[in-house]
Amino acid sequence: MTRKNEPAHPPDGERLQKIIAAAGLASRRQVEIWIREGRVTVNGRVVTQLGSRARAASDTIRVDGRKLGMAEQPVSILLNKPRGFLSTCSDPRKRPTVLDLVSGVRARLYPVGRLDFNSEGLLILTNDGDLALRVTHPRNSCRKVYRVKVRGVPTSEALQRLRKGIVLDGRKTAPAGITVVHAENNSWLEVVLSEGRKNQIREMFKRVGFPVVKLKRIAIGPIGDRGLAPGAWRHLTAHEIRSLKGESR
Repeated sequence: MTRKNEPAHPPDGERLQKIIAAAGLASRRQVEIWIREGRVTVNGRVVTQLGSRARAASDTIRVDGRKLGMAEQPVSILLNKPRGFLSTCSDPRKRPTVLDLVSGVRARLYPVGRLDFNSEGLLILTNDGDLALRVTHPRNSCRKVYRVKVRGVPTSEALQRLRKGIVLDGRKTAPAGITVVHAENNSWLEVVLSEGRKNQIREMFKRVGFPVVKLKRIAIGPIGDRGLAPGAWRHLTAHEIRSLKGESR
């Protein structure tokens, strides 16, 4: 397959990210990331240019090789991701993904945000683009709570640096809530973030000299479920979805 950095269709088409978001796969912002990553094709051609257009009625649009169809009924589930699974829909190296854990759901689901391969905990999968936007967009400040084990006992100075924010990849992190749960040879902490950069918690603690040994997400906004077994999932309730969409703290 040849990659072409050119519009997918003449100007009379509709913007590609709008078409995919309207089908309920994800927010436009998330779709733009997929396009840049080369995960979207139009009529067999990889499209990486955000200005690309297409015709939903006549063009064949695929995301991660899966053909875009008509808008689906919204489906949103909560998964307790174990370690050893990727928070993505497919992997060229054939490693297991979170979709391998979900059976009996016919809708095309996409992870909302990510937990890295060695992390575990709560992850939302949905085809509701509005819900995905509410959970991931920085302006909504949807809080995520993590239980984190680090090597050693962080000093009060190190924790204060992280609480105030440190510079990662040229940008300062937002203030974080950090509470020490238990400290002995190693330490357990509760970390609350309102943003979600790639490997953020691991990079934060590595920067101050206390590498992460274990990381588990225990809440997304107002949603938590300590009774959900690793690898298990359930549908979000209507009340939980309304709560997530109204989350602005």
